[in-house]
Amino acid sequence: MFAEYLERLLDNLNIWAAIGFFGQAVFASRFIVQWIHSERVKRSEIPLLFWYLSVAGGVILLIYSIHIANLVFILGQSSGLFVYARNLHLIYRERRQQATEKAAG
Repeated sequence: MFAEYLERLLDNLNIWAAIGFFGQAVFASRFIVQWIHSERVKRSEIPLLFWYLSVAGGVILLIYSIHIANLVFILGQSSGLFVYARNLHLIYRERRQQATEKAAG
């Protein structure tokens, strides 16, 4: 029984599985980036790279989930991408506003 299951798992290892693993690795790496950044600044803080890794990993995983036709995964990644993009938008809007205020004196 276990041998059959293992054989089935190994049969599913292909380029799409590699894409899925890569997307998961990119997505998971954001936590390592956040941890290192927080240790560096000595407080809990989310760096900009965290959001870029979230978007990149989310897009790769969304592509993978569309390929495997998993609606739960598709909806989860789609909604997450909206949140990550919104956070990037808010960060850049705040930075533009601060730059404008600084230039105005």
